[in-house]
Amino acid sequence: MMERQRHARRELVVLAVTIVALSRLVEGQLSWAVAGLLLVAMLIGSLQVLGESEPEGVPIESLITPSVAAIACLGAVRLVPIGLWLAPAILGAGVLIDACLVIETRILGRPKGPTPGERTLLLALSLLTAFLAFSGVAALIPGGLVQPVAPGTSAPSPLAEESLIVLAAADAAVALLLGYRFAALRVSRLREAASAALGYALAIAIGAGLLRAAALPRLLGPALLTLVFFLWDSFRGTEPAARRDPRWIWQVVLLAVLGFVVAAWNLMIRG
Repeated sequence: MMERQRHARRELVVLAVTIVALSRLVEGQLSWAVAGLLLVAMLIGSLQVLGESEPEGVPIESLITPSVAAIACLGAVRLVPIGLWLAPAILGAGVLIDACLVIETRILGRPKGPTPGERTLLLALSLLTAFLAFSGVAALIPGGLVQPVAPGTSAPSPLAEESLIVLAAADAAVALLLGYRFAALRVSRLREAASAALGYALAIAIGAGLLRAAALPRLLGPALLTLVFFLWDSFRGTEPAARRDPRWIWQVVLLAVLGFVVAAWNLMIRG
């Protein structure tokens, strides 16, 4: 059974990276359509792969991480120009999707829940996925990524209102899915997990709008948005008693201050 599952996982990864590679050749609304089809294919494929080790049923949250990783790679690969550099980017996409499938398989096989090490690995993979997804969303929207401005030239024009709404909504959808995955590790009731996921989505939608309004260059905006996602998860995922721990407070404050300093520094340079 394990060999059959590994074979099915490899086939799914190959299918995903093939779609990711071919998507680099399409533009505009067709790119969003391909992303939607890839998401559906990954959800169905992940269900089949994980179902090899859990015939009694696979919880929906186990399908989220590899599926979001696939569409994140589809968007992020647009940051790589067509040429030789595209090959390692596609290879990296395959490694990320495969790693997400592997960790979800391990967690699924533990009735008492994941180990601390598995939780840490899942968080790391999810944060990487979030960064790639936020970057990919910006790359899919014309003007979504702010290009550096040469000295003496005018500042970039604000993003059109319709494009800003699409940017915030797509980033919120990513946060909704990944947030639901994290919440499902802490609570067992669907309503509680869904409520927590909505909190992630709202926080990221607001953050996406504010960071894009600041017009931070290139990938700095997605990086800071990933930091917002991590800080929100740290707040939601920590018990109230642990939040009063000075060490936890200082860690969160330090990360928030560093993010603010980086953003302010870039705004000063541009000014």
